[in-house]
Amino acid sequence: MELSIVAIEKPAPINFILGQSHFIKTVEDLHEALVTAVPGIKFGLAFCEASGECLVRWSGTDAAMIELAQKNALTLAAGHTFIIFLGEGFYPINVLNAVKQVPEVARVFCATANPTQVIIVETEQGRGVIGVIDGFKSKGLEDDAGIAWRKDLLRKFGYKLG
Repeated sequence: MELSIVAIEKPAPINFILGQSHFIKTVEDLHEALVTAVPGIKFGLAFCEASGECLVRWSGTDAAMIELAQKNALTLAAGHTFIIFLGEGFYPINVLNAVKQVPEVARVFCATANPTQVIIVETEQGRGVIGVIDGFKSKGLEDDAGIAWRKDLLRKFGYKLG
């Protein structure tokens, strides 16, 4: 058994979702879930098939996001994982529930724009994701100014009222 760390490669503002599924129709069902959740969404997705041909299956609406998904999925090469890259201006909060409702989706490891490392284990059979490191280590507790900043930010983006 060998452990390794795979860094997700992407431009800083781009969000992605990393998860695990169980069936080849994941690609088409995730595609349909995304375009139904947010009309006009720009994305690319790739799925690491873990049986049969063991190919990276892919789809999307944006060539650059498709290329990111394909490249990162090939680097991960971990059984039945999928990765979705959202074009700039599109966010996981708008599609995450739709992704989780796809019947084949077994789990979501993360949904983030942060620098991310994926912890991979490899055995003689194959590769799997143990977990992720999403962003950076906590530096302390927020104070009153931090609470005010957080609340103002959420209202600025329209996620909270008043």
